[in-house]
Amino acid sequence: MLDRIDAHFARYGWGLWAIEERESGALIGLCGLEHIPWQAFFTPAVEIGWRLSTPWQGKGLAREAAETVLTFGFDSLGLSRVVSVTTPANKASWGLMERLGMQKIGEFDHPGLPEGHPLRRHVAYEIIASSWRHLRALSEQRTRGEGQR
Repeated sequence: MLDRIDAHFARYGWGLWAIEERESGALIGLCGLEHIPWQAFFTPAVEIGWRLSTPWQGKGLAREAAETVLTFGFDSLGLSRVVSVTTPANKASWGLMERLGMQKIGEFDHPGLPEGHPLRRHVAYEIIASSWRHLRALSEQRTRGEGQR
């Protein structure tokens, strides 16, 4: 996995970044963007992905990291669309996708997993740049409105 991450950084200058716990600097996971190397109904595409060590899950850290990564992808890289995929059973991941404003675009069999593999079926979500910017603007308006009370 690390070789794949390093190769992506070498080729594109960006990829999956380490997530560190603020106080201790301990590695707790990763989040970032990658070009999808396999074919599906939604490729070519750039995927946002995240993984956190179990003790750090459910604390809002993946969302914070993902929001930062999406802003980077749309504002700095100029991406027009970002996708994310997971298994239907991974409710935490597709729940985060929905909280980020991503929309489900379908299901597919992951080409990297063999027929009959219990995790072969995947769901795909996407968000386009204009939707992300609209959601960010709404969030900022709510934040400013709460600060004026």
